[in-house]
Amino acid sequence: MPLPPPVVLDVDGSVGPLSHERRLPLTGWQELVRFGCGLRSFKRFTAAMHDKLPPLHGTVLMGSGDFHHLSWPLIERCIAQQGFTPKNPLRVLVLDNHPDNMRFPWGVHCGSWVRRVAMHPAVSQVHVAGITSQDIGSSHAWENYLRPLRAGKLTYWSCGVNTSWAKKIGASKAFRSFSSIAELVQALSLQMSEWPQDTYLSIDKDVFAAEVVRTNWDQGQMLEKQAMDLVDALRGQIIGSDITGDVSSWHYSTWWKRLMSAGDGQDTQIDVETLAAWQAGQHGLNQRLVQRIAASSTS
Repeated sequence: MPLPPPVVLDVDGSVGPLSHERRLPLTGWQELVRFGCGLRSFKRFTAAMHDKLPPLHGTVLMGSGDFHHLSWPLIERCIAQQGFTPKNPLRVLVLDNHPDNMRFPWGVHCGSWVRRVAMHPAVSQVHVAGITSQDIGSSHAWENYLRPLRAGKLTYWSCGVNTSWAKKIGASKAFRSFSSIAELVQALSLQMSEWPQDTYLSIDKDVFAAEVVRTNWDQGQMLEKQAMDLVDALRGQIIGSDITGDVSSWHYSTWWKRLMSAGDGQDTQIDVETLAAWQAGQHGLNQRLVQRIAASSTS
């Protein structure tokens, strides 16, 4: 039986063609949904996305990392389709240079969605791995949602960040700190393989070192082989997956999006030649990731 095809949520035109893909035209939603939006608007987009998604599909590619919050409805859809419950829960593994668990009071955005997934009763735990961003350092501690960390529903796997503040708030067990990404990957691979569970895998390619692939967010240190080792450790466990972190050039017409994206140090204005070179590297990595995930899928 052939594997279900990958799906491209074509919101920003950044994802190159993939073998046997199903491409959903959603570019009309880009300004509204990109980076973040109110919950009412997000609900409308989610309904439009669900109407277009086939019942069965492989890895979903979402384009720019500005759309990582689309993982939230995709994971909820997976839970509903597969019948996960608090007694039979889903595990979520997110490879990301950022925790995506930051406070955002006006709805949901690409850096705030993890809290909503982690606190879902049918999710056993979310592991965000590969963090080198100072978003989880002491100077940004107040920006992190603490409830999922304290509840044991969310674990940060990081390298090179001082997270000693976690002990002061009684959440030290939610923080796994390592001196290198190699050590992190080894420990996480061991845990994933020794404690098998149905798992949803979400990859933001800003987790990778810049020599692997280029994104328009600050990037981590993970190598391609290390990510592939993690995918291999999940062999037979992956029941859903998505990939984001592609690059596209965009000028927000919404003032607060311009302000917040600039505050995050994000560069959304990329010259044509640079953009083409970055997207070529992204396309090759997308193809390799989709193939490796399919080989480790339970489908």
